[in-house]
Amino acid sequence: MLEEVERWLDRRSWSVADRPMERILAAKRNTKVSVVLPALNEEATVGDIVAVIRRELMSEAVPLVDELVVLDSGSTDRTAEVAAAAGARVVARDAILPRIPAVPGKGEVLWRSLMVTSGDVICFVDADLRDFSADFVTGIVGPLLTDPDVDFVKAMYDRPFGAEPDGLASGKTPGQGGRVTELVARPLLNLHWPQLAGFVQPLGGEYAARRSLLERLPFPVGYGVELGLLVDALHTVGLDALAQVDVGVRKHRHQDERALGRMAAAIYRTAQLRLSRGHLVRPRLTQFERGEEGFTPRTYAVDTEERPPMLDITEYTRRRVA
Repeated sequence: MLEEVERWLDRRSWSVADRPMERILAAKRNTKVSVVLPALNEEATVGDIVAVIRRELMSEAVPLVDELVVLDSGSTDRTAEVAAAAGARVVARDAILPRIPAVPGKGEVLWRSLMVTSGDVICFVDADLRDFSADFVTGIVGPLLTDPDVDFVKAMYDRPFGAEPDGLASGKTPGQGGRVTELVARPLLNLHWPQLAGFVQPLGGEYAARRSLLERLPFPVGYGVELGLLVDALHTVGLDALAQVDVGVRKHRHQDERALGRMAAAIYRTAQLRLSRGHLVRPRLTQFERGEEGFTPRTYAVDTEERPPMLDITEYTRRRVA
């Protein structure tokens, strides 16, 4: 590990317990905090997450979060209804920037969320978390309020791998579960961006940043968004402006190997684009499924589109002036 990264780990890796709520609220002053939950068919979990944030972080006693938005990415279940009933403002992806046709992908909704939020600090939280704790928000928002030199903060956590809700209690090994992280993202970062080798969960969906940084970054529309934002943030503001906070344990729905393969391809493509800004020869991934007559090939497109920095969007700059 680079000496620079070792020093960074000492300076910019914290625990959620390092910043008591009293200190965070005292530092908040007039800074507005927005929490965004990108959601696609998450009716089973999104309501509980919204309820915890409303109850623990949006009360008169703890007014940390000013704005809570669930950005629905075309759900076909009751995600929007459940989120609204729990107290979130729900916005449909396709209602934002109608001039630009929406494409499927997590990065697409994160990018569009900048248009419908007003916070100085934007906190992203995945909507599939189980046993959600408010620490996921306070942990990553805290450094942005107390440390003016920090611009981007990622959560780090154990990820027990297993279908049982009590994964740790049933003997599952903490720290496993990040298969694409360990097999794809971590090798890529260590080989090509060794300054980022200290991030425990580089692909984690829980992170917060200053709007003034996010609006300057391009957003890969799909699964590559977390790696893309992390790499581009490094090049934009430098390593010392990045940080990570230990928030405990993350429990969520795990995807099957084929879905992970598509995720890995998108992440590799995101890295490749940043390495060369060159042409991706064949943006397709073929996988195999066993059927009644043997293995059947299935070919999927790899996300190759990115949204430009939001500062390049006319509607966004007009809104800022207004």
